[in-house]
Amino acid sequence: MEAEAQVNGVDVPIEKLRPLTKRKINTRTNKGFKRILASVKAVGLIEPFCVYPEDGEFVILDGYLRYLVCQELDVTVVPCILYDDKEAYTFNRMVNRLSPHQEMRMLRESLKSIDEKTVAQAFGMRSIRHRSTPTLLRNLHPKVAGAYENDELGRTAAQEMICVKPERQVEMLKEMRRVGDVSPAFIRALVLKTPSSQRNPRQPRRVGWSSDAARRKQLVAKLEDAEKQHDFYTRLYRQYSEDLVAVTLYVKKLLSNPRVLAHLQQRHPETLQDIQAALDR
Repeated sequence: MEAEAQVNGVDVPIEKLRPLTKRKINTRTNKGFKRILASVKAVGLIEPFCVYPEDGEFVILDGYLRYLVCQELDVTVVPCILYDDKEAYTFNRMVNRLSPHQEMRMLRESLKSIDEKTVAQAFGMRSIRHRSTPTLLRNLHPKVAGAYENDELGRTAAQEMICVKPERQVEMLKEMRRVGDVSPAFIRALVLKTPSSQRNPRQPRRVGWSSDAARRKQLVAKLEDAEKQHDFYTRLYRQYSEDLVAVTLYVKKLLSNPRVLAHLQQRHPETLQDIQAALDR
């Protein structure tokens, strides 16, 4: 096992930082820069730089946009995580992206102690009301909401689900799991197949796909193809199961013959052992 890289926290004057590579970034239009700038202005610099020492300076491994923001704001000293070896840099692989539900939950928790305007500024947005409201979850059946919270369904897929009533949502979720397809396209096909009595009158289908006849036909064809594939494999599995039962009964009957059993014990003991182990499962 390789030795772990030694890391230390240290405050470093910004003039001693040196970017690993100098990228040309238009700070007036770059969304990442503007978002970090808004965040630092609102709540300060929270995430430290990742650096390693070289020739009396500190090379930035992670934090180039933060470096530009700090220069913009005339920050003089910044917190850094100091690595003794640049080869230890694996930060991109360590990043865990937030799911839509986790992001929404994080925003709600932030609003318990910080006002909405400050949180919005930290994200570089005018408002976060449309992202933090629980409207989507309120319109989902508890079982479907659970699938969304567990990241089984994405945000777009969950939004398509509310086109039908909660009871129908559960039926659709069961069908999606049955065929192994939780994509928005498959959900739209199920919505098209849903009787009008099970539709949600307060949530009409999205115009982008529901008004396009060719798109509707394509979605229905996708649903029919998925159902046919599932039925085919179900029949195949049933046939294999029946064949396996028949073979098992035949082998058991064969081993009940003393002469066959004695022959296998003398000539093929390992094969007999494997057969008996298989029969015991």
